[in-house]
Amino acid sequence: MTDSPLKNRTVVITGAARGIGAALARELSRRGARLALLGHEGSRLDALAASLPTPSLAIEVDVTDDSALHEAARTVRSRLGRPSVVVANAGVAEGGPFSTSDPATWRRVIDVNLTGSAQTARVFLPDLTATAGYFLQVASLASLGATPMMSAYCASKAGVEAFAHALQAEVAHQGVAVGVAYPGWIGTDMIRDAERFTAMHELRTRMPSVAHRVHSADAVAARLAHAVERRRAAVYFPAWLRVLQAVRAAVPPVLLRVSRHDLPRVDGGRPLRSTGLLGAGGTADDAARSRSEGGQR
Repeated sequence: MTDSPLKNRTVVITGAARGIGAALARELSRRGARLALLGHEGSRLDALAASLPTPSLAIEVDVTDDSALHEAARTVRSRLGRPSVVVANAGVAEGGPFSTSDPATWRRVIDVNLTGSAQTARVFLPDLTATAGYFLQVASLASLGATPMMSAYCASKAGVEAFAHALQAEVAHQGVAVGVAYPGWIGTDMIRDAERFTAMHELRTRMPSVAHRVHSADAVAARLAHAVERRRAAVYFPAWLRVLQAVRAAVPPVLLRVSRHDLPRVDGGRPLRSTGLLGAGGTADDAARSRSEGGQR
């Protein structure tokens, strides 16, 4: 797309190895952007960078590692130029009851999704200020209405929404735009892994039909790319989620009523259990964290 405003601009995407991040990288590259792909799974990042039609750079980095993230930013500037778009997409999730969740895993979800997003913004904000750029925070349907069995994920996604809104107001006078993306159920490794657990599957499928449909990562990537080009303050996928935004105060009492009735039955009366970090991305995060902890001993 030679007429895209992203042509020859540098775009940073975290969590780019798979799912929404990888699909968005392919979409933005087709629009002429240079891509800096950040995340775990270096071999997948390398393969993705090599497949893109525009200059692209793969950097294996943990968004919760401040010094490594600063080093990644320096590499992006020297190799691709100052970023004018940054997409904070890196995220992990676990499911299961809060009462029996592993505290370290619960904290990890908060650290990656919320603190990692904020640190990504902190590191690249000088670049976005210099380029009058755009920061897109990938939030979630979970930002609009918390669901049982996903306490850490919902807390982190509500947090990134609030963080993005605060940042938006702080940097507008500097010419920096900030947007929030609200994807619903997307067919990523994370969601596919969650479907293996009866309780998680039942919680999704017992939603109204319009709410539980799973969409492709490519479809949401096309919507996000359009939003990036236009520096949107908010982008919803599917579009009807905009309506939920308007009535979100009604969501908690509805969920309470439904969960009181359905939750005791979703796993056939068996004790509900935690899933651990979900999907191949969660496995990669566990592995990277183990390597880091091993190197520190």
